[in-house]
Amino acid sequence: MNTLPSSAPSHPTEPVVTRRALLRAAAAAPVLALPALSRAQQAPASTSFVPQVGQQGKDVIWVPTPDALVDRMLRMAQVTPNDFVVDLGAGDGKIAIAAARDFKCRSLGVEYNPDMVGVARRNAEKAGVANLAKFEQGDIFAFDYSAATVVTMYLLPGLNLKLRPTLLKMKPGTRLVTHQFTMGSWEPDDSTTVDGRPGYLWIVPASVGGGWKLATTDARGTSEANASFTQVFQNVTGTVRMSSMEGRMRAVKLSGDRIVFDLMDDRGVLRSYDGRVVGDRIEGSTRAADGATGTFVAQRTGAATPVDAGRD
Repeated sequence: MNTLPSSAPSHPTEPVVTRRALLRAAAAAPVLALPALSRAQQAPASTSFVPQVGQQGKDVIWVPTPDALVDRMLRMAQVTPNDFVVDLGAGDGKIAIAAARDFKCRSLGVEYNPDMVGVARRNAEKAGVANLAKFEQGDIFAFDYSAATVVTMYLLPGLNLKLRPTLLKMKPGTRLVTHQFTMGSWEPDDSTTVDGRPGYLWIVPASVGGGWKLATTDARGTSEANASFTQVFQNVTGTVRMSSMEGRMRAVKLSGDRIVFDLMDDRGVLRSYDGRVVGDRIEGSTRAADGATGTFVAQRTGAATPVDAGRD
């Protein structure tokens, strides 16, 4: 029989405690109550779980987006087989599954409830798109979905606002599509209504706010100017100074990393500019009112101003 280590102090008046006695005592001792596990820590999802419309989730109740609106939202985002669609709060998986089934692209649904993750995975199997549509259990405020080219959501307004800092860090040109609720002061790039249910689209813009040094080259030579953009999400206005002349840019439009605008130089030549923003540099082409073509380069001259200048 094993006993406690012989190196233990000897106390002849105390009984020798055997390992078997310890085991008997442990078995007879009262069981301590352990704290309940969160949904994210519980055992794998039950295969018998059946979701109910209106069931409580982590931050929202579950109400699925109608099929017709799902299709319209994905078409507003111009989804192609080259896209990677991420649905935040995936529920039963219908949006990620529709993206994979109808547009042949990779998709990922992020869902907090492990039982719903199980439902979504089974639905993807039934739809024959489990190779393209994947589902992960996770918190949308901690999950890394930065590789997405399209993000879809059906969340409450406060949750949309909370996500804005993360969404603004995504690659310019990433499309954001929501059902029902907006993104606060961000003006949508597009919107739709299907059977009375609204959907909205935003395209993550490049950061152009602040000062730039602009150089334009064509058959007339090279001219330089100091330009400045004011930006609130995708809405941009611009001014330009060259020599003693200062004026406003016309028809400024920013979509993702593409920026277009018109300006008249100090010689009265009106040109259209079409460029791409890459960090602190813009490069592109020009076309004058008389048809002459050229190129331009703009280099940022100071700190960028915040893209998200709205107040909510």
